[in-house]
Amino acid sequence: MANKKRILVVCGTAIATSTVVAKKVEELLSKRGIAVETRQCKAAEIRSNLDGVDLIVATTPIPKDINVPSVRGLAFLTGVGEDDAVKEILQKLGIEQ
Repeated sequence: MANKKRILVVCGTAIATSTVVAKKVEELLSKRGIAVETRQCKAAEIRSNLDGVDLIVATTPIPKDINVPSVRGLAFLTGVGEDDAVKEILQKLGIEQ
């Protein structure tokens, strides 16, 4: 596996939703041979958690002026559009599959 990609998973409270999404993202990217490290935070804490982050996966709205690529994470909760969300993550991380 290449260098680990760091993904910040953001939800309203950084408890249940972000945990489910983080584990699902880790699982799906690991199956593709991509090493990831996820961290979780509340949307209100996003600015203080951006150091070293390659991508944000958010299940709640985040500020538009954040200078880190982001992907909507609802697909990882519902399963609807999950493949497209993974493709978007890979594209935004600059990984060809």
